[in-house]
Amino acid sequence: MALADGEATSSWDSDDEYQKFIQKMNPPRVTIDNTSCANATVIHVDSTNKYGILLEVVQVLTDLKLIVKKAYISSDGGWFMDVFNVTNQSGQKIMDESVLERIKDCIHKSIGPGSCFLPSRRRAVGVEPSSYYTLIELTGTDRPGLLSEVSAVLTNLECNVVNAEVWTHNKRAAAVMQVTDRKSGLAISDAERLSRIKERLCNVFKGSNRSRDAKTTVAMGITHTERRLHQMMLEDRDYERYDKDRANVNLKSMVSVVNWLQKDYSVVTIRCKDRSKLLFDTLCTLTDMQYVVFHGSVDTEGLEAYHEYYIRHIDGSPANSEAERQRIIHCLEAAIERRVSEGLKLELSTGDRVGLLSDVTRIFRENGLTVTRAEVSTRGDKAVNTFYVRDAAGSSVELKTLEAIRQEIGQTVLQVKGHPDHPNAPPQESPTRFLFSSLFRPRSLCNLGLIRS
Repeated sequence: MALADGEATSSWDSDDEYQKFIQKMNPPRVTIDNTSCANATVIHVDSTNKYGILLEVVQVLTDLKLIVKKAYISSDGGWFMDVFNVTNQSGQKIMDESVLERIKDCIHKSIGPGSCFLPSRRRAVGVEPSSYYTLIELTGTDRPGLLSEVSAVLTNLECNVVNAEVWTHNKRAAAVMQVTDRKSGLAISDAERLSRIKERLCNVFKGSNRSRDAKTTVAMGITHTERRLHQMMLEDRDYERYDKDRANVNLKSMVSVVNWLQKDYSVVTIRCKDRSKLLFDTLCTLTDMQYVVFHGSVDTEGLEAYHEYYIRHIDGSPANSEAERQRIIHCLEAAIERRVSEGLKLELSTGDRVGLLSDVTRIFRENGLTVTRAEVSTRGDKAVNTFYVRDAAGSSVELKTLEAIRQEIGQTVLQVKGHPDHPNAPPQESPTRFLFSSLFRPRSLCNLGLIRS
């Protein structure tokens, strides 16, 4: 029996056998249509409704490197019925039957019976036990040379960084790293050694700033890195700015939250420049703030994105106070900004070895560059790393500095992707182009006929 609208939120904590039975009797249905839309593949997902299921599906689409061009969300009562218009990274429909089957299979495995997906609102991003990696999570104050210092400490402690992602935003930094023992190539299990690693890294992240705590966790396992980074930065309150700082920030997004009193919804509207993973980023934040999206629409046209969400807190209420509505706005602005890379993009591809990350980031630091975001991965015996850098003053990187770094690291090893004067850099768009376009046009789900007023 479907729950009434007002009863829906009472089930968010249900982990009992009845909910598992309902899920087993009503497995998710995924259908893919390549005929109804001329320029996108249309994915329909129908399932019993659970807290966090929307994010779970979008996370699958994001991990499969699909671009969501449009979405229509309806999750009232006990049923979840969503439609996603997606393309591949090249903006084309997905025509390969094996890829289409993989999309279906991944969604079924993520939210179907027997999946590891748990509906409890208390669920944090899970850490799956692993004998292959030691998972390190770090949050603290950002400063020039921080990644270089962390990498040097890990190298000194006989650790090899296999995969890592580092985000910085609003003077805060967060990192999720997978490391192995230098000699065995496996996870580090010695409790005394893990405690020593944790203490040393915590001291590095604290630096000289004692006004806000640094946090370090070390465990054996793996997690969803980007999902966890959003959660860590929200917990670290990277969305907080002093009023004078906020006045000086040139935000490239517009977020509003108003209440629709007749239906007890808060309506979130986001207008900003489109980019990959935007839907995933905003849903991470709303889910971590314990808000449920009951209805919504996503639309992108060219470089522009328009998102509209009709939300309630898991207790069934909208955001009733102005302070809470402002907090939602600030948290969503932070979620949008975190992945908007500040600085020059550098791509490194070379044979992997212990201490490689420490050496590369040391060269950056010695040449006056600071890393604003980093993605470190190992594929077989090859290291494939992406760094976003700027100089210590926040200015653009000079060409002579780039050439000095490439001479030291290797011309073919390090590629420049974001410098307008460099021969292998693509042309850059004006960062303010979207602000002067026809982005701000009135649209709503009521107008689209998806909700009856």
